[in-house]
Amino acid sequence: LMVYTGAPQNTRRKAIEELRVEEGWELMKANGMDEIVIHAPYIINLANTVKPETYELAVEFLEKEIDRTAAMGSKVLILHPGAHVGAGEEAGIKRIIEGLNTVLTADTPVNIALETMAGKGSEVGGRFEQLRAIIDRVQLQAHVGVCLDTCHVWDAGYDIAGDLDGVLAEFDRVIGLGRLHAVHLNNSLNPCGNHKDRHAKLRDGCIPPEALVRVTQHPALAGLPFILETPNDDAGYAQEIAWLRTVRD
Repeated sequence: LMVYTGAPQNTRRKAIEELRVEEGWELMKANGMDEIVIHAPYIINLANTVKPETYELAVEFLEKEIDRTAAMGSKVLILHPGAHVGAGEEAGIKRIIEGLNTVLTADTPVNIALETMAGKGSEVGGRFEQLRAIIDRVQLQAHVGVCLDTCHVWDAGYDIAGDLDGVLAEFDRVIGLGRLHAVHLNNSLNPCGNHKDRHAKLRDGCIPPEALVRVTQHPALAGLPFILETPNDDAGYAQEIAWLRTVRD
């Protein structure tokens, strides 16, 4: 299960005491679920060097999200690396590293999973090398990992349909498969390499559905939590999960 601790587009949050954490875990266990990951809100932009107030808000709110992630019983907080908004890739990466070094301590009880991005606009994280550059310069590297998004890597130009083994081998060479904490399983409305980031239902996008099934079956990804972020209502998610279980069996 992946959840946001509040609406992903803003910073309004309930107090931790009001989150009904124990009831949530009871409901999860009753439905055979034993792991939860948290997704940080989209408004956190650690890469911003143009507006100091935006960066300062990102650091302050990320620190609070780490506390909320731990309070909810999760050990993984998924984070979009951010956008450099015209300052340049290296400036954005440097700022992200600064932010992570500020919020992470030896006692931090969760890991930050930087999400692979589509590379639209000035996004950082569209290439594996960018994520590696961040990890290499974070002081507490054990607290930093990656979340692989199938829509995003496809839109970034990684052909997971035609060469999944090759993409995962490249990921392992550049970052290391041991740093993977989760997979976002999404199709894309765009051809490979379009850098647009528009999710699609598993059977409706430009990634052949059988390629996404191969992702779920790949031994290098075994044991990782897979999260659907497809444009669906509740019934749609149920149908997609049922379809996946059928084709996997």
